Amino acid sequence: MLITFEGIDGCGKSTQIELLKSFLSKNKIEYSVFREPGGTEISERIRSLLLHETDDMNPVTELLLFSAARSQLISEKVMPILKQNQIVILDRFFDSTTAYQGHGRGSADLKSIHTLNRLAAHAIKPDITFYLKIDPEKAEQRISGNLKDRLESAGNDFFKKVSAGYDQLAREENRFHVLDAEQSPEVIHREIVSIIGDFQQSQEPDAASKTWKEV
Repeated sequence: MLITFEGIDGCGKSTQIELLKSFLSKNKIEYSVFREPGGTEISERIRSLLLHETDDMNPVTELLLFSAARSQLISEKVMPILKQNQIVILDRFFDSTTAYQGHGRGSADLKSIHTLNRLAAHAIKPDITFYLKIDPEKAEQRISGNLKDRLESAGNDFFKKVSAGYDQLAREENRFHVLDAEQSPEVIHREIVSIIGDFQQSQEPDAASKTWKEV
């Protein structure tokens, strides 16, 4: 199962991933977690270029670098793990490219970005995508004072466009589950575990889903 977490910076993705990791470990469920961009030696080098270099970067260059990092992660790490029927959790996936580089940057038309996303993901799609929805201004308040990377410093107007992009994806993709990121972390976590449990039950009707319901 491939589970992805999406949302603008400050939405609480990292907190929810940590809570889910603790839940899975407690219940002895095997899983792997990777961040995008990153997760492999090549992808981490690309991450450094994307997030920490101060030189101006062309929007198309940015788009292609994110996709290159993704291709390496998927081929080197994610695909082999999924073949073992283990859970993979990704902190961002190609929906981030659509929202950030497509709607936010306007790097290319959305049709071209969707084609590139499919290529870079080696045709893999998430089973479940959790979209932690939050107002950009409130997200900015959460990360105010933090050391920001190149994308986090893009400004409020940029993140409004990104949020609109995520909202459009949520309307178009059935795998999207929109969560109110202003709720308490514990409430959001319970929603996440319940959604995963329902998905597991739908895939394996005869399998016991009790573990996923007892949070």
